[in-house]
Amino acid sequence: MTRPTDDLRDDPCRPRHYRPPASAPVPPEGPAQDAIELSHTRLLITGALFLLAFIVIGARLVEVAGFKAGDVHFASSRAAAKPLATRADIVDRNGVLLATTLDAPSLFANPKLIDDKRGAARKLAAILPKLTESEIYERLNSDKSFVWLDRRLTPRQENAVNRLGIAGLQFQGEGKRVYPEGHLTAHVVGYVGVDDNGLAGIERSFDQTLMRGDQPVPLSLDVRLQYILRSEIARQMTEFKAIGAAGVIMDVRDGEVLALVSLPDFDPADPGAASPAELFNRAALGTYEMGSVLKIFNTAMVLDDRVATLGSSFDATKPLQVGRFVIHDYEPKKRWLTVPEIFEYSSNIGSARMAAEAGADRQRAFFTRLDLLHAPAFELPEGTPLYPNPWRPINVMTIAFGHGVSISPLQLAAGASAVVNGGVYYPPTVIKRTDGTPPNGHRVISATTSTDMRRLMRLVVEGGTGRLAGGSGYLIGGKTGTAEKDADGHYETHKLLSSFLGVFPINDPRFLVLVMLDEPHGDVRTSGFATGGMVAAPAVKRIVMRMAPIVGIPPIDQNSPEIRRSLMVGLPNPQGRKLAAN
Repeated sequence: MTRPTDDLRDDPCRPRHYRPPASAPVPPEGPAQDAIELSHTRLLITGALFLLAFIVIGARLVEVAGFKAGDVHFASSRAAAKPLATRADIVDRNGVLLATTLDAPSLFANPKLIDDKRGAARKLAAILPKLTESEIYERLNSDKSFVWLDRRLTPRQENAVNRLGIAGLQFQGEGKRVYPEGHLTAHVVGYVGVDDNGLAGIERSFDQTLMRGDQPVPLSLDVRLQYILRSEIARQMTEFKAIGAAGVIMDVRDGEVLALVSLPDFDPADPGAASPAELFNRAALGTYEMGSVLKIFNTAMVLDDRVATLGSSFDATKPLQVGRFVIHDYEPKKRWLTVPEIFEYSSNIGSARMAAEAGADRQRAFFTRLDLLHAPAFELPEGTPLYPNPWRPINVMTIAFGHGVSISPLQLAAGASAVVNGGVYYPPTVIKRTDGTPPNGHRVISATTSTDMRRLMRLVVEGGTGRLAGGSGYLIGGKTGTAEKDADGHYETHKLLSSFLGVFPINDPRFLVLVMLDEPHGDVRTSGFATGGMVAAPAVKRIVMRMAPIVGIPPIDQNSPEIRRSLMVGLPNPQGRKLAAN
């Protein structure tokens, strides 16, 4: 009988130390086998449960990270479906950034995903200063699935919200309009609303162009000159306790506005915090009876229309009675005055008599040619001029010395530029001309009259009411203006609008500088006077001295024979004095 070869347990020839090879285990049978299979099943179930737990936890982490209701900026959000539209930059004439758009997150919430709404409101109130805890809670305690919390947060605020780890908060990318120069260019550049729509200044007037975002919009402003103008006007406003001020620097050769300031001003990034007085643009939108500075136009009119010559004289021996009105001189000379003397000493009586010779029709037509009777085509909102209707003889006389017609400082600057630049009026502009073509202008006076007016304006600085603008070394010419403000039909003696309009170099004009102070108060240095010659002329002198090196104009030897000849009026007056700029 043969023994099975795989059963060696009873083989007498088997060595005692023999063990079955490991490669051939004997499988268990019966109850042992059932126990092993049950253990395997339990292990599989336990592993599946662990896997499921990890999947749930991972999904929750993804949710917290923002793919459903997270609060990091790069998470899936409404911005992912709607790319940001970039509003174009605004720059000055040299490319200095005045307005630009930065990416800024706006915070919204899904109240249905926030369990502890009061706790979330308390924590968010510490991060969002514009909102109170109760305001935030009111928004979170909503049955809506979307509510805005705050727009355009700072990076620090965004990070702080992220650290809260509150599910249901999310960011949407938006553009935040920022103004690097702040207050400095506020009235020109303007500002935008919460949805980036232009509400004031260039932001409003060029809203569609800026929304296209193709190219920066270059302004004619030079921030260096803007800073000089603003700082000097602010100094005068503080020193003489004025309620407001305005200033303009203009290139008389083409009408480009190089600086335009209105004080008080505001922060364009937060216009809601500004008062109406701060938002109001006194330089372009305000219209005023500017006083004797308008004698520039009156004198140019009578000379150009040949109503009078530089040798003509007018009676200024006593006040001028016109019906119930009496016209006085501030510093009466009590004698006949030549046309140059009337301008130099700012005689109201002499100016009124000159205008009366010209008549209402001629005066109105001349003011119309200079765009003084309607708002010019300017890129910023312009004030509407006020003038009499009907234009009576008494109006002719008072308009001659700046009362009875109201214009903006910008209009005054543009009109005076035409008087001194050779006689051509260029519409004022705050946009830089980049196409190289000459600006469109129209002639308003002859070149000869323009030359005569420059000589008269130099007389004002050398020996007349604008003496405090002299001595700069840059050959300034100009005209003072001091007007009593109209209050309910009568003029307030102690409420003045004081100004000085300066042009330099007056022998070859390039730039006009206008400074106006609203209700200044004289001090000890001015002996209590607050006239344009006292409070505005010194500011113009300092502005010219600071800006001349920047615009490349060297000092001039005003006593050189060439300069003296170019500015000599050369007419003897009744006192035997030569009217010359010396």
